[in-house]
Amino acid sequence: MSRSSKTKQMIGALEYGNLPQLGITNLVMRVDTGAATSSLHVDNIEEFEQDGARWIRFDIHPDIHDVARTVRCESKVLSQKKIKSSTADRQRRYVISTKLEMGSRSWKIKLTLTDRSEMTYLMLLGRQAMNGKFYVDPEYEFILRSK
Repeated sequence: MSRSSKTKQMIGALEYGNLPQLGITNLVMRVDTGAATSSLHVDNIEEFEQDGARWIRFDIHPDIHDVARTVRCESKVLSQKKIKSSTADRQRRYVISTKLEMGSRSWKIKLTLTDRSEMTYLMLLGRQAMNGKFYVDPEYEFILRSK
């Protein structure tokens, strides 16, 4: 067992997370070791320029049980990326960087923004965001608790 593996925590198939820079707390995320990149469901993406850089505005519905509640967010665009979706469609998605908090940990992750309205969970946590931090036991759910 390597030194880094001793610092890894166990997480389940579903976990709570916070995206504090986007004003989102206690977001239920589906943990997906089959997905390289994390993705977040957003609506109404608008691109704009700020200080010579490309930015976007978008809406998030942080509570799947209250879709009337919307949070309007802004973020600098890191890039756009072609992603093969779960339905094998190729999509061009915006990529942003934001802080993720899970349990006692906090770190920056890259997120692709997409329409996940047909999916059960608004956020999918992919391998790149979990790398070096967690082991996944899909038998369990909500092992960690957010701050």
